[in-house]
Amino acid sequence: MEEPRWRKSSRSGEESSCVEVAHTRDVVRDSKNPAGPVLRFGRAGLAGFLNAVRAGRFDG
Repeated sequence: MEEPRWRKSSRSGEESSCVEVAHTRDVVRDSKNPAGPVLRFGRAGLAGFLNAVRAGRFDG
């Protein structure tokens, strides 16, 4: 199985908290802990997650 290619937002700086997305498998991980756990989504679940992020539902 091919390893996912991780991508971080171009708006993310070195010091910011962010996630990375691998579209080939619809997975998300914490960029500060690349060896840590990943979240796996189907396409609809990933779209819902991204919409919630854009809406600020996870802002602390």
